[in-house]
Amino acid sequence: MAVRPTTEFDLDLIDRLIHDEEAKLEPKHRASMDYRSIAARTVAGGVASSWQDSPPHPIFVDHGLGNRIWDIDGNEYIDFHLGYGAMVAGHAHPKIVEAVQKQAALGTHFAQPTKHLDAVGENLVDRFGLPLWRFANSGTEATLEAARLMRGATGRDVIIKIEGSYHWHHDALMFSVTPNAEEIGPREHPVTVPQALGIPASFAALVRVVPFNDLPEVRRALAEHDGNVAGMIVEPAMMNCGVILPDPGYLQGLKDLMHESDAFLAFDEVKTGATIAYGGGVEAFGVIPDIVCLAKAIGGGLPCGAIGATEELFGPVVRGDYDMAGTFNGNPLSMAASRAALTEVLTADAYEHFTAIHEVLAEGCGAAIERHGLPAYVTGLGAKGSVIYSSTPVKEYRDTLEIDERITYLAWLFQQNRGVFKSPWTKQETWTTSVYHTRDDAGRYIANFDEFAAAISA
Repeated sequence: MAVRPTTEFDLDLIDRLIHDEEAKLEPKHRASMDYRSIAARTVAGGVASSWQDSPPHPIFVDHGLGNRIWDIDGNEYIDFHLGYGAMVAGHAHPKIVEAVQKQAALGTHFAQPTKHLDAVGENLVDRFGLPLWRFANSGTEATLEAARLMRGATGRDVIIKIEGSYHWHHDALMFSVTPNAEEIGPREHPVTVPQALGIPASFAALVRVVPFNDLPEVRRALAEHDGNVAGMIVEPAMMNCGVILPDPGYLQGLKDLMHESDAFLAFDEVKTGATIAYGGGVEAFGVIPDIVCLAKAIGGGLPCGAIGATEELFGPVVRGDYDMAGTFNGNPLSMAASRAALTEVLTADAYEHFTAIHEVLAEGCGAAIERHGLPAYVTGLGAKGSVIYSSTPVKEYRDTLEIDERITYLAWLFQQNRGVFKSPWTKQETWTTSVYHTRDDAGRYIANFDEFAAAISA
């Protein structure tokens, strides 16, 4: 990771460029803008998720194939969004389409187990090294079950989480996801900030927030709540601030600290699982936690979730002391898609392909950064990568507080206006690649990025 700062960002220039790029984008999306007004008659805000309502306006998608999508205005894009990383198998992959069509003809839901369970379970054991698995319908459900497993096994209440990490949409862990600088308090004892309205303030006492990549602060949190920490949940590579990799020894240190305190360690691999490596963060960083939470990429495009854990943690579930239940858990369509995605598409050689495309993107974007003297650098692994707009390496959430979101919004606009579809902008520029992405696709991304870098450094 090389950081070569020579130029500070001219935010007045960036504001002018944003105005120009928005003016170019709006005429391309007349149908999307008109349709939103129709949907808004009965659907709150005209979108299905608040995250779909990102500036300057929602873009309604018509269809996708491989590494391409088309919006309802007929615009074609190379897709580096991939449904927040869920579609690393690509859109409408024939093996997944065939598996879903075959299962649909046999029935779409029974609330009973079907014969895809063993193949998916065996594959996940092979990838992540944990012996037992259960299935759910989302990352939200997976991490909620992880919190309950740790609390149930220990009889303790407090869970440690990382400041700036998102562990999905439930009250147990939805704290300090993107807290404002005015709210976060001191680094040695961050304030546990509810991320949404309606989360009871009393729940904050059950969550202790710590910085990423800092073992002494985890040790401090354990001492503060001596005997009442059930466990810790962490993304093995932090994904809510671009891609922030763990320091050497950090993840093993977390596991050691938790076990010394008779607590558990959970990896939230909803974003990293089956994307940064065949075995996700477990393989990439060589640490097997007590729990792994999965979703997104493992489902091949259908709603999915999975929780892997030790025999000790799953003991109460197996004995029937703890119900881990859900009407659609292990739904046959989702399991058929997951089986095809994991065993036929996202095989070991797919990750060699992801790495090769990442190297092209990293080299090309890195060269543009150096050529135009931007205070930025490229980071990532496998199918996940990002440009981080900082003159110094970002190690944790607080390192991102000085990054102005207008920079990444403009980078997003440049790509959208030039045929590359990106995930809604945040403080970091991120991408995901699929098994269908090519070096030429990476070249298109790099060319757009180079044009953006030239414009902001003019």
